[in-house]
Amino acid sequence: MSTTTEMGTRYGYVMFREEAHHRLLLPIIRSLLPEGASLSILDVGCGTGFVAAALAELGHSVTGIDTAEDGIAIARKAVSGNVRFEVASAYDDWSKLKPERGWDVVTAVEVIEHLYSPQRFLHNAYHALKPGGCIIITTPYHGYMKNLALALLNAWDRHFHVHHEGGHIKFFSRRTLAAMLENSGFTEAKFRYAGRAPGLWKDMICRAKVPS
Repeated sequence: MSTTTEMGTRYGYVMFREEAHHRLLLPIIRSLLPEGASLSILDVGCGTGFVAAALAELGHSVTGIDTAEDGIAIARKAVSGNVRFEVASAYDDWSKLKPERGWDVVTAVEVIEHLYSPQRFLHNAYHALKPGGCIIITTPYHGYMKNLALALLNAWDRHFHVHHEGGHIKFFSRRTLAAMLENSGFTEAKFRYAGRAPGLWKDMICRAKVPS
């Protein structure tokens, strides 16, 4: 088991990068939340809890899950309020965690690109949401103009660097993410974008709904 000092060393730089990136995405995530003074939210792949804490500060009841026990330990020590953190994966049975009727919102911030089976995760989220609930996903954007620019600049090797463990497994365009959401039963996919110039966006943010 890692000590607190070891966890801090391991996650310090990751936390800094995560928070810097998520600060860019948070205003858009907030704007896509459904109306409601106190929503029940599941934050999948919560890391050290930055997004979950920010949503809880808005008055929402938040559960954050992640497979990294060290990250969950840091989140539990660092974050207080109407939020809890549990060790669980995107593929797990969440029935013991969810409210009786399901969550109002499932968020997955920079998570789906790391999953070998994103469709399995989306099916899981669909069945964990209440009727009329929604999923909010952020992921790096890959569209024609961005991919063409990477090719013209001979930047693919740098972009898809291979010299560290883990990293991105799937690469989504608006079309492929919308199709995967539709295949899982979601409707009304709405997209927003963040970072860089139009067509070269860094991230896309999508909200899709479970039919009422």
